[in-house]
Parts: sequence; C-alpha cells; structure tokens
Amino acid sequence: MHIAILSRGDGWHVQELIWASRELGHRASAVDFRHLSATNDTSLSQYDAAIIRTMPAGSLEQIVFRMDVMHAFELSGRPILNPPRAIETCVDKYLTNVRLMNAGLPVPATVVCQLADDALAAFDSLGGDVVVKPIFGSEGRGMVRVTDRELAWRTFHAIEQTRGILYLQQFIPHPGWDVRAFVLNNQVIAAMKRTNSGDWRTNVAQGGTAEKYELSAHETALAIRAAAATGAIVAGVDLIQNDRGDWLIIEVNAVPGWKALAPTCGIDVAKTLVQFMLEAGDS
Repeated sequence: MHIAILSRGDGWHVQELIWASRELGHRASAVDFRHLSATNDTSLSQYDAAIIRTMPAGSLEQIVFRMDVMHAFELSGRPILNPPRAIETCVDKYLTNVRLMNAGLPVPATVVCQLADDALAAFDSLGGDVVVKPIFGSEGRGMVRVTDRELAWRTFHAIEQTRGILYLQQFIPHPGWDVRAFVLNNQVIAAMKRTNSGDWRTNVAQGGTAEKYELSAHETALAIRAAAATGAIVAGVDLIQNDRGDWLIIEVNAVPGWKALAPTCGIDVAKTLVQFMLEAGDS
C-alpha cells in the first residue's frame, strides 16, 4: 500500500508515519497540500490511502479546493483518515459545539456572535469570566481569558474591526489539569493528564506537563461519543472537570498530535494509525 501523508511539509508527525509505514512493509509519502492538483476524474491516483495531518493557510478558494480533493479521494472508495467531513467539523469550534450539544454531550456555555456589543452582552450573561477563542485554532494558541469588562470592550471591538468571529465560552474553574483522550475507531487507545501550574491553559504546547491517565468508564464513554458526534475516526478529545466534579468536553481535534502522548503512555501511535489504515484498505 502507498499512503499519502497530507500536510504542509515533512514535519515530525509526517516522518513518524513514513517510518511506521516502512516498518510495516509499506510505503508512505509526504504530500504538500499546496501542491495538489486534480483532473475531472482523478485525484491523488497514485495513492491507495491517505492520512490528513495539517492544512496550511490559504485563501478560501484554496482551502475549499483542497477539501474538494479530499472528498473526491473518499468518493473513490479509498480509506482516508480522517473523513473530510470530520475535518471540516472539528476545525470549526462552533460546528463542533453544535454537534456535541445535539448528541447530548456536556459542553461549556458558549455564545458566538459577530458584533462587539453582542459579545459584551454575552460577557455579562456568562458571568463576566470568559475564554475568547479563535473559531479556527489549536494547541491553545490565540485564546485569552477575559475577566474585566473594560478589557472585554477593547478585546471585542478589536476582533470586530478585523472582521473576526467572537467565540466566547464561560470559563470553567478547574483543578489545574485536564485530560486528553486519544480515540481511534470507537476505542480510547491512550489518555494523558495535562497540568500547567503557570497558565490556565494546560496544553503541552503551552508549557503543560503530561502523565499517563486511566479513564473511568464514564470518561471513556464521553470521549468515544464526542468523536462519533463529529464523525472523526481518530480524534483527540479534551475533557475537563468543573468545580462540582462534572466532566465537560472542551475540544475535539480531528488531527491530534501525539508527540507528548506517545512517550507518556508508552504507545507507538504512528504504527497504530498505519496498521489501522492497512486493515481498512483490506476490508
């Protein structure tokens, strides 16, 4: 099998997948999204399967075309991880939140709007302590906690001036840690507890530390249901416990990394993913 690893270059995760494919007696190649082209009836015809890693920045037309190529690949009957619809859902925090809510899953109180005055009203209704997130983003980048109304006014108007979307979530008082569950094909294959003593964001990319975590049956069910709600076959599901002990889902990532998770949990994630693709290709 020849697997396309779709990304914006040949970074660490891409190299891990290429190495794992070689170890399993198959071939994988890095494919830069920016170099994609297609004809009426073919897209990536030299590949038997595809794994989507990261999508480089581009214009709306470029992003839509790249996703069109992924949809065409899926329509050809070849396995692709994740399905394009799951990528489109999870990259959009609002759509993810809607799907989680519709599945009856617990999420933080959220307001999404376009005007600063509406966001300011939402700031008040959410208790005057909110996390403002980019609607597209990952690894905790671009998030800011706002607890002061004057700062909220300035922040919201700055975002409005750039024609951004104002995505506000009620801040969840938590014990200083959260959990990342790595889901594959309706199973949690690993989970880690992320702690950051110097920042309310626990992401390892933001300086958090990781340790292996054993999920309870309830936590496992939440992670699996969250991945299924977004259509993701592979997902990083982030769970947080509020000050009442209730678990909430704060993110579903359809292109989850494993640079911290793999050594923390003692699992070869890249080889597990490639093995799954090989089995999917045989079915």
